[in-house]
Amino acid sequence: MPELSPRRRLLVLAICCMSLLLVSLDNTVLNVALPSLQKELHASTSGLQWTIDAYTLVLASLLMLAGSTADRIGRRRVFTAGLVVFTLGSLLCSLAPNLDALVAFRMVQAVGGSMLNPVAMSIITNTFTDPRERARAIGAWGAVVGLSMAAGPLVGGLLVDSVGWRSIFWINLPVGLAALVLTLRFVPESRAPKARRADPVGQLLVITLFGSLTYAIIEAPHAALSTTAPFGALALGSLIALLRYESRRREPLIDLRFFRSAPFSGATVIAVSAFASLGGFLFLSTLYLQNVRGLSALEAGLWMLPMALPTFLCAPLSGRLVGNRGPRLPLLIAGGAMTAAGLLFALFEAETSNATLVAGYVLFGVGFGFVNAPITNTAVSGMPRAQAGVASAVASTSRQLGQALGVAVIGAVLAAGVGSSSYAERFVQASRPGWWILTACGLAVLVVGAATSGRWARATARRTAERLEEAEIREAAGADA
Repeated sequence: MPELSPRRRLLVLAICCMSLLLVSLDNTVLNVALPSLQKELHASTSGLQWTIDAYTLVLASLLMLAGSTADRIGRRRVFTAGLVVFTLGSLLCSLAPNLDALVAFRMVQAVGGSMLNPVAMSIITNTFTDPRERARAIGAWGAVVGLSMAAGPLVGGLLVDSVGWRSIFWINLPVGLAALVLTLRFVPESRAPKARRADPVGQLLVITLFGSLTYAIIEAPHAALSTTAPFGALALGSLIALLRYESRRREPLIDLRFFRSAPFSGATVIAVSAFASLGGFLFLSTLYLQNVRGLSALEAGLWMLPMALPTFLCAPLSGRLVGNRGPRLPLLIAGGAMTAAGLLFALFEAETSNATLVAGYVLFGVGFGFVNAPITNTAVSGMPRAQAGVASAVASTSRQLGQALGVAVIGAVLAAGVGSSSYAERFVQASRPGWWILTACGLAVLVVGAATSGRWARATARRTAERLEEAEIREAAGADA
């Protein structure tokens, strides 16, 4: 990629952030619309889970393929294709006649979304080569998540109350088209110096693993063990086969050597834990505010502002802290705040008092605002720039997988607890185990963040990067010979 002027770099960052806004805004807006979907399409709790998880699962399954493909054939080319498919999928979702069609069209959306976030992060990584500049750029990238959380519930609530749930997909159309035009005009093409070969077997194993695991979790409260157990066994078998196959492949879909870096492994665990907490938190909060408290979609969106605004404000601060002092402090703040938020609900029943409910939302917003920048920065900073697309795709995959699992597990726990009794009467008690699970996710962010951000961990990252670069040199020399 040619060296760009500071103004052009900021423009490229803005375009990439528009793609993130598309994907993240879509999720927050949809959460506010869940009760309306439930009534109009007669959806069960598992049906609501699938409207979210069909998207996140396809996204998680294809992110690594999109990242490596972009490194191989061109990042702008793949990014442009993603904008087209995502915008088309949004249009189809707005026209869905029933729940099954909506789930299918959400999967089309996800195919496009898989070409956006990891590729955009790869573009940012190769545009901002100075570590401090890159950390600040990633902080701005993370702030967009906060912006989507702040704007999503309000915009979604207003649209759902005034026009209907279908209108939440319309907002993607002008943003997607604008991002497409700007990308074609201003984003330069770039690719990795050495193209990586496709890995169809690894890709199939990833899809089988994620899909069968999520299906087993979501359907467990409603189906017999004889129905869900085979899917659990299939997930375990796919995981074992994936690890064995990828470790022997010269150019794997998932380069297992990345995980020799303690910060990279830690970032993966933290991403799964933090986004599982986010998925579960939004799922529980939205259903509680509208189905138990009886609020409208707009009123529920206003109630979620104490969570959204701290996320928006803390994300750029986290990026600056990562750039100036490293990821350790932001991760400790994030883990501590998310753990405290979970405990407020699990131990002190925060939802029974307005003051404690707001306090829980604020704490979670602070924690989530601080967690995103160190995840992304740690995942890509210790890797060779030539593999930035693959490394950032693993981080993005971890986020989406975490969110899918969070919705699946928390929804399953809620469905099992509510049963056939009065929904409102049983909701608070049935959600208690879910809050304990979210507390454990916050604690995982705290403990793993502290353990993998020290000097020894950074040393493993340096050694891993050196070995990867040496391996690339040897492979290039062998190919030339």
